[in-house]
Amino acid sequence: MPWFVKIETGKVDKATFDKYVPAHKAYVQQLIAKGHKAKTGYWAQKGGGMMLFEAESMDEAQAIVTADPLIQNDCVNYQLFQWEIVLE
Repeated sequence: MPWFVKIETGKVDKATFDKYVPAHKAYVQQLIAKGHKAKTGYWAQKGGGMMLFEAESMDEAQAIVTADPLIQNDCVNYQLFQWEIVLE
């Protein structure tokens, strides 16, 4: 299955963002349970974060991203890319 990456930057204040983090984490746990091998985190040196995950297609990846509570609650701007692994 192809890998995808969602790179995001925050667009709300920290208190608003933090309100949706537990739902985001629960969502990522659901993705893991469904076999998408999702990983999520934030940049230590700057704002924003990233989520890596597997999906069957760009359409499925877009559906996964738009179901994320951080996206549904308009907390972040994001870009979605398919990541072509060269070497493992």
